[in-house]
Amino acid sequence: MLGPLSDYKGNSILSSAAGFEAKARIGLAAILILGILIGACAPKAQVSLTLGPFVKHGENPILTPPGRGFEAVAVFNPAVIHENGRFYMLYRAEDWEGVSTIGLAESEDGVHFTRRPEPVVFPEHDYEQGGGCEDPRVVKVGDTYYLTYTAYDLKTARLALATSQDLVHWQKHGLVFPERGWTKSGAILSEKVKGKYVMYFGDLDMWIAYSDDLIHWTAREEPVLRPRKGYFDSKLVEPGPPPILTEEGILLIYNGANEKLRYSVGWVLFDKDDPTRVLARAVEPILEPETSWEKFGQVPNVTFAEGLVTKDDTWYLYYGAADMWICLATWRR
Repeated sequence: MLGPLSDYKGNSILSSAAGFEAKARIGLAAILILGILIGACAPKAQVSLTLGPFVKHGENPILTPPGRGFEAVAVFNPAVIHENGRFYMLYRAEDWEGVSTIGLAESEDGVHFTRRPEPVVFPEHDYEQGGGCEDPRVVKVGDTYYLTYTAYDLKTARLALATSQDLVHWQKHGLVFPERGWTKSGAILSEKVKGKYVMYFGDLDMWIAYSDDLIHWTAREEPVLRPRKGYFDSKLVEPGPPPILTEEGILLIYNGANEKLRYSVGWVLFDKDDPTRVLARAVEPILEPETSWEKFGQVPNVTFAEGLVTKDDTWYLYYGAADMWICLATWRR
C-alpha cells in the first residue's frame, strides 16, 4: 500500500492506494518516493525512503499499571534503548497522588519486561514538585546516557536533562531552557551535524537547538515544524523518539494531535546538511488510536511514541496508549 506523502508545505504528493479503507490499516505503510523542487532554479532532489507498515503487537499492552506504588495508576510514554543484547525501558509512571516518576524495566526480547521496584528518576527540585518527572527520551553518546524529560511543577512544564553511566543513577543538570518557560519533549540526535549536536523540541510548534557538549543548548528562535490545518497534526507537533541519521536525511518520528486532541504518530525528514530544512513529511499517520487500549484511559484516543529500537531487520516502536498503558508496534524491513 502506498502511503500518502507531503512536501514541506503540506501539499499532497501521493495518494492512498485505491480501495483500501482507513480502518483496515495497521499502522499506515509509508512507501515514500518523492521529488522535491529546491527553489525556482534549483535542480530536482530525489528522496527515496521506506517506512512501515508498523504492526501492533498481539500482546499489547506490554506494560500495565499494577495498582500500587509509584506506578499504581499509569505507565506510559516509554523511552527504550538496546544495549548488550537487552532492551532497557525508561517509562513514565504515575501514582495515586498524580505525581510522575520515571521507572526502569529490562527485557531480553523487547516484549516481556521486568521492572525495578523503585523509580530511577523522581522529583527532587522545586521545578519538579507537584507534577513530577515526565516523558523520558534517551540516547547514548560514548559511555554516557543522556536523558531528557519534562519537569512539571503544576504550573509550567519545562524540559530538563540528566546523565548516567548505568541507567540507574542519574545526575541532573537542571532545566535546559530556563529562560523560555513552557518547553517539552527533547529528542537528541546522537551524531553531530557539522560539528554540533542537534535536538528537536516543543509540543505545539517544533523547534531546534544546538550544542557542543550535549549539556548546554542554544535554541533557534523560529520553529522548524508547525501544525497543518486539516491534517492529523492540525493542533500540535511534538518530537517522538530520538531522530535517526539516514542516507536520505534526519528521520524524526513525531506525535501530532488534531483539533479533537486525537494523538497519532507521523514522521518528518530533515536535510542532514541543514537540520532546519524539511525534505518530506507524512500526510497520514503511521500509527493511530484503534484499539480499546488506545481509545480509553486517562486521556482517550492517544498513541504517543517516544521509544525506537532498530535491531537486526526489525524496528521496535514503543508508545503510550491513552496515557495509561505501554504498547509496541514493529516493522520488519
